[in-house]
Amino acid sequence: MHWYEKLNQYFPIEEMKSREHMETLLKERSDIYHKDEGPYHVLMYVELDNFVFIDYLFVSKESRGQGLGHKLLEKLKAKKKPIILEVEPVDYEDTDTEKRLRFYKREGFEHAQSIGYSRRSLATNEINTMEILYWSPENESEEIIYEAMKKTYELIHTYRDAQFYGKSYQPVDEVLTYEVNKDGTNVLEDI
Repeated sequence: MHWYEKLNQYFPIEEMKSREHMETLLKERSDIYHKDEGPYHVLMYVELDNFVFIDYLFVSKESRGQGLGHKLLEKLKAKKKPIILEVEPVDYEDTDTEKRLRFYKREGFEHAQSIGYSRRSLATNEINTMEILYWSPENESEEIIYEAMKKTYELIHTYRDAQFYGKSYQPVDEVLTYEVNKDGTNVLEDI
């Protein structure tokens, strides 16, 4: 099965980039947008000078629990840069969301509680809220993580979006918010 089909079957439609968008990123942004693929995984990530952003991480059901996800994250951690990713809030009707959060907690990720992320899906036209998780070798502040997320949104998520989807995503300042004393719950706390 093609790597895009693996991702497309696993991730919700509102989180997926189009195949054309991702293939264009791999071609035109090959200096920063990367694919690590094997028989049992697909890892799409962005690497800039001061951080790594995981766009998609898929490990096949038949190989889960065998340490593959851990090995992939260890390769990224070896770069000694903060690692950032977006994750769905816990949906108790979808056990994968809780398993995913538990996995990232075990891997040392933290919840960026001061960062809000809500974007209208161009596929469904519904507001999609995500949580930001990060791993940091140098204990970087959530403000640094926020700036990295803004950069990712502008460089990757909205790259030529009007061409691929017929319309553009909202501007970054409508999608991402930063509030130091935000009254949010830590999604990793009770996992």
